Amino acid sequence: MQIDPYGEALLAEFHQSPNRLPLYLHTSYGDIDEMPIEVFFRIEDDFSELESIALALCDGHVLDVGAGAGAHALYLQSRQFNVTGLEISALAASVMQQRGVADIVQGDFFAHQDARYDTLLFLMNGIGIAGTLTGFRTLLKHSRGLLTDRGQLLFDTSDISYLYDDFDINKPDHYFGEITYQYEYNGRLGSEFPWLYLDQQKLIEIANEEGWVVQILFEDEQDQYLVRMEPRSNDIK
Repeated sequence: MQIDPYGEALLAEFHQSPNRLPLYLHTSYGDIDEMPIEVFFRIEDDFSELESIALALCDGHVLDVGAGAGAHALYLQSRQFNVTGLEISALAASVMQQRGVADIVQGDFFAHQDARYDTLLFLMNGIGIAGTLTGFRTLLKHSRGLLTDRGQLLFDTSDISYLYDDFDINKPDHYFGEITYQYEYNGRLGSEFPWLYLDQQKLIEIANEEGWVVQILFEDEQDQYLVRMEPRSNDIK
């Protein structure tokens, strides 16, 4: 059975287990960060301005990609949206179900098909599942097949160039926003996985080449920004 530190941490937090432990995130640039588990269980009052704007722009049937413990799906559901929570972690999907998310798909976004959505929502840097610049192009192509003719992508990402400028970290040979992460919980390490952060120039460049219209809707003081995208043509397949 595959080790799932992230899902184990969410499950322990949800049940308020007396034995719950910190969730750590190992990074390819050398840091080990502690992830605050409670952030995955936030309610509306705890959402950032960026998140609130993104949720207000959701339309029609929403696919909440990387839904985690269901914070955004539950909010949308409470507003009478038709929302599907997509989560690759079986344990996280179980937490969502126990918290009351009505429609859950447990699986990989890139394998998800035979459904159509008006909004693909990737919050909390969820677009990072693309992993690499090439993977981002793949994500955009796959997204076309999941969208209705009025469909949109909503996501936030960050320009992480500050990591290398402010903390004296050597930039990698590949694109600097391509990171490798690895979760650790209760002394057990999960599999390494790639994650992507995009600066605005690179995002717009790739989106234009792939036939998407880009709107930068909001920027915060931590170099994080909110993006809305839609296919430039109507030939969504």
